[in-house]
Amino acid sequence: MKIAIVSDHAGVELKQQVAQFLKNSTHTVLDLGTNGNEAVDYPDYAVLLCNAVLSGKANRGIMLCGSGIGSSIACNKISGIRAALCHDTYSAHQSREHNDCNVLCMGARVLGRELALDIVKTWLNASFLKEERYVRRLKKIADLEKRK
Repeated sequence: MKIAIVSDHAGVELKQQVAQFLKNSTHTVLDLGTNGNEAVDYPDYAVLLCNAVLSGKANRGIMLCGSGIGSSIACNKISGIRAALCHDTYSAHQSREHNDCNVLCMGARVLGRELALDIVKTWLNASFLKEERYVRRLKKIADLEKRK
């Protein structure tokens, strides 16, 4: 699977660890930055990540910032993106099975390395269930995106 990954300055170290984990797991990684400690604005990287997912350059995306909150808000402003802020494996699993989330957001200042990697592994291994109730709910979410 091709995974796009981004972070702001607070998530760089964990992003590098997640990217290496993905590569070791035979995934293709599209690292779109940032790669330094100089302060950057996470919405700029959310756009890069979401565009990669929506254009098909990546199958899914992972975004890290300090708390994960700003990243998830920014990603969810982009039509067609369903970003989930996950700090546990249950939420990561449910976000895929029930919500077909295509972007995973995590807080680098909230999670340790091992838990973050477990969340990523869980999220990548879960699949959308495609049951009628979940499909119906996703259609309603897509309808909300069309509102002005």
